[in-house]
Amino acid sequence: MKKLVLTGAMGRLGSYLREPLSTMCDEFVSSDILDAPCKLYANETFVQADLADLEAMVDLLDGADMVVHFGAIGDEAPFETLLGPNFIGAYNIWEAAHRNECRRVVYASSIHAVGMHKKTDFIGIDAPHKPDTFYGLAKCFAEDLASMYWDKRGLESVCMRILSCAQVTNPRAVGTWLSYDDLVHLVTQSIETPITGFSVIYGVSNNDRAPVDNAKAQHLGYRPKDNAEQFAQAMFEEAGPLDPQDAGNTHHGGPFASVELGNSGIAALNLNADDVAKS
Repeated sequence: MKKLVLTGAMGRLGSYLREPLSTMCDEFVSSDILDAPCKLYANETFVQADLADLEAMVDLLDGADMVVHFGAIGDEAPFETLLGPNFIGAYNIWEAAHRNECRRVVYASSIHAVGMHKKTDFIGIDAPHKPDTFYGLAKCFAEDLASMYWDKRGLESVCMRILSCAQVTNPRAVGTWLSYDDLVHLVTQSIETPITGFSVIYGVSNNDRAPVDNAKAQHLGYRPKDNAEQFAQAMFEEAGPLDPQDAGNTHHGGPFASVELGNSGIAALNLNADDVAKS
């Protein structure tokens, strides 16, 4: 691949992806609204840019074969706060990719696009949208945008509905964990699969208690290796009995399903200090 672009490069997940993505292309461009990292890889160029600025995104994607879009506010917030980076930013990425004749957008979607489905429902990639927050609603918007740009303009997309890509620190994560190694594998497969059209896949490791089904996404070749069952006993003992009337325990979105709209869902996830700092 000649040129690959990564947005959200200074975020927690973007930071993990910079090095492996830099090995997949001749020219690697990382971007964020934040300042540049202290160290750049040999073929890496950093561009500070705002997702809400369409012309900046058009310039960013000039000559790119693909864009890996991880840029966004990564938590629930008031709609007005999310409108620029999460909603308008998504449109700007797909429109910029189209104008530059990019081949594919690989998108960090989220389980929160379907977060109000019950955990006892073993949902597949064709489960209807059922967002749990404004944050989840933005993911629904971007997925529908991706579908439309494939149908109308032939721009491929892979929408990765990431569940819990952080260290296992709560009972929910025993089922929803996506290890960092499996994240890299998921993104790599989404880039390297020859033809994807419009595809949706759940970003989850090979957990015994995974609550979602990727059977209809086998064409992407994603075969996760890690399993959160090793953490199960400690997590369940530490948490004690879970309240079956709490939507945070019974729905796919976890705490995002129980918080008031506009309030942080991450605050209730009991993440460790490193994961919180880089969310």
